[in-house]
Amino acid sequence: MDHRTPARRRAPRAARATLPLLALALLAPACTGGVEGKPGAAGVRDPYFPKLGNGGYDVTHYALTLDVDPDEQTLRGTAEITARATQDLSSFNLDLAGLTVDSATVEGRPAAVNRAGDELTLRTDAKVEDRLRKGETFRTVVHYSGSPKTITDPDESEEGWLPTDDGALALGEPTGSMAWYPGNNHPSDKAAYDLTVTVPKGLTAVSNGVMAGPPVTEKGRTTFRWHTAEPMASYLATLAIGEFETKTSTTAGGITVFTAVDPEVAEASARTIARIPEVVAWESEHFGPYPFSATGAIVEREDDAGYALETQNRPVFPGPPDLGTLVHEMAHQWFGDSVTPKSWRDMWLNEGLATYAGWLWGEEKEDTPADESFDNAYEDEDNWAFPPADPPSAAEISDEPVYGRGAMVIHKIREAVDDDEEFFALLRGWTKKYRHRNASTADFTAYVEEETGQDLSDLWKAWLYGRSRPAADG
Repeated sequence: MDHRTPARRRAPRAARATLPLLALALLAPACTGGVEGKPGAAGVRDPYFPKLGNGGYDVTHYALTLDVDPDEQTLRGTAEITARATQDLSSFNLDLAGLTVDSATVEGRPAAVNRAGDELTLRTDAKVEDRLRKGETFRTVVHYSGSPKTITDPDESEEGWLPTDDGALALGEPTGSMAWYPGNNHPSDKAAYDLTVTVPKGLTAVSNGVMAGPPVTEKGRTTFRWHTAEPMASYLATLAIGEFETKTSTTAGGITVFTAVDPEVAEASARTIARIPEVVAWESEHFGPYPFSATGAIVEREDDAGYALETQNRPVFPGPPDLGTLVHEMAHQWFGDSVTPKSWRDMWLNEGLATYAGWLWGEEKEDTPADESFDNAYEDEDNWAFPPADPPSAAEISDEPVYGRGAMVIHKIREAVDDDEEFFALLRGWTKKYRHRNASTADFTAYVEEETGQDLSDLWKAWLYGRSRPAADG
């Protein structure tokens, strides 16, 4: 994510009528034997967003089918969610904001649904033999509809469903994906995705992954299908609907490059967007093989979002991106998208490493030594508001220390290693070890010490967790 793009506030939209939730009574769980199970947790106790995500299961695949009316800003959706139970379950939760549940089934059986805010609780038949057993793979189908909502984060940025002049844009970091589909909305649960979207003829629907066949137009509406094979965190899922100029090509390494650019900004974006293969190749040399089968970009108009975001495979940019922002968001394909944080406290691993990628690009391509970038960051008072690994609240998880001071931590590791060949091997080893997995700050510090054979306790204490500014050469 690039929070440096100035946020642009929308005028308040007229209040929309809330559609009624389908009334489904909870069934009593009285049982006397067999697998009784217990409810899955409503939330995974994330330190900043404790109600996000859900316990008791692990999603392996989402199949989302959406029919969108951009003029009315409404949708009808079906979510088929394949998951594995991690405990015996009597009920479990999904995250969904605002939209109305019309019906739901679990393993083909009607499910009772209860709603409390953004939490859906689903319960199947109360009979013991129908309970979900630990290790069992099960399929949940949720039919839903309504007007997706724009979500305002604690830092006042907007995400979720963002209406645009020619369609809509769905962004998810950190909470917004639940505005347009139900799921286990936390980065610790990654899954494959298939998305089928139907929109009015003349519009294009762009998402993650690769296009699964050509668009099909019938009765004035066009259906687009997208397939994301590699695991993806919910906050990285995106959907852009609008009038786009699209282009498909292939890198020398066989990676599909798909770009979708709003015609109003196409000319101004062309030069930077054309450098995507170059940037991906350069970052692959430094950070290891590109972790996905597709890359590219979605470029919207400047007022369509307040920030750039590293949506998996093809980042979203609000207006023509500069080269530095492109390098940053593409670096996130390794740091954040493939190696994904276990909790939002670990976000500095995303942003510090992506920021340092920009310093490396400047060093090798623009004659700006990383030492100079470090010095500039060190002198920036904003970087010392709090330790990068311990933001004071959810409102600060995208603030300057997570980026600038996070990058300083990486530079200090490079100094401690004191050998660039070993340092870059360290970065490549990190992305290899945790490829398509989740990792925490503790995982990272342990990995660095193990690989370097050094006790870096003083480095972590001063630069990662310290609340005062250490000496620059400390």
